[in-house]
Amino acid sequence: MKWVVRGRVQGVGFRWFVHRQAQAHGVAGWARNLDDGSVEVVALGSPEAVAALERDVRHGPRGAHVTGLTAEQVPHEAVDTKSFTIKH
Repeated sequence: MKWVVRGRVQGVGFRWFVHRQAQAHGVAGWARNLDDGSVEVVALGSPEAVAALERDVRHGPRGAHVTGLTAEQVPHEAVDTKSFTIKH
């Protein structure tokens, strides 16, 4: 699954928040800032774990304000299944 998260999501620790939550849920993938001020999150895991991470992403950490989220499927082979990383 790939989400693009919009709102006040850069400069508030959003990627690190997603990293911690993904690890807690056992989800692999990555988070990265996009040039337009949004954050891209790509996640692979069990349907339950990915759904739990999506709930977390929709709220974000303290200081974030999520105003929109778009979702789309991504090929499983596009995701490193071993870990969740923060891309720069």
